[in-house]
Amino acid sequence: MRTVNEVSKLTGVSIRTLHYYDKIGLLHPSKVTEAGYRLYDDTALERLQQILLFRELEFPLKEIREILDSDRFDRNKALEQQIKLLTLKKEHLENLIRFARGIKRTGVKSMDFNVFDTKKIDEYSKKAKEQWGRTEAYQEFEQKNSEKSSEEMAKIYQNFMQIFIEFAGMKRKRTDSIEVQRQVKKLQDYISEHFYQCTSEILQGLGKMYSGGGEFTSNINKVCGEGCAEFVADAIEIYCKKE
Repeated sequence: MRTVNEVSKLTGVSIRTLHYYDKIGLLHPSKVTEAGYRLYDDTALERLQQILLFRELEFPLKEIREILDSDRFDRNKALEQQIKLLTLKKEHLENLIRFARGIKRTGVKSMDFNVFDTKKIDEYSKKAKEQWGRTEAYQEFEQKNSEKSSEEMAKIYQNFMQIFIEFAGMKRKRTDSIEVQRQVKKLQDYISEHFYQCTSEILQGLGKMYSGGGEFTSNINKVCGEGCAEFVADAIEIYCKKE
């Protein structure tokens, strides 16, 4: 058993923060002595580790509590995601260090700001939150597809990508044309039918994600041709502004 002071020194989490975690039901001490001293065992410290890991994913404390208290919580999956996120952050920091050293050595030679781009990190965090954050959309997705076989899900995703392939065949058309806008409606309806209710707000967010330069962008363009993800995003933006 460790006192709250010892836990604070061990973890770097302030005593005040540990008291607050206890108050909101996020991390209770394992035992409270008759004198009122909080004591923490290894199980409590393991939970604190998970709290800090999810804080790195920028989860609100309320969501962290709900996740850790859920019987669906998968510790190993959470750790895999944390390792991935930290790796992305490490790569980002290394790029910044190389960039700063280059400026120190040779001075500013160009106005290239790509090194400051955090889209991949933001995108991965968002995907993790959709899974662990138990958003309404994610819960609806689980409910609709919980009993489907892997073959059925593969078919759903195959048909989903087919919609983007059809978009690729329209790239010479204006994104505000009737045909392209009908295709956006088809995409929205398909998401609502097979994944979750796709409101215009959600669809607009998806469009930004498709063209955000991360994994979604590269996957769509790999299958459908360069520029397809950006074309779809532009069409979605026009569609949502009309709604």
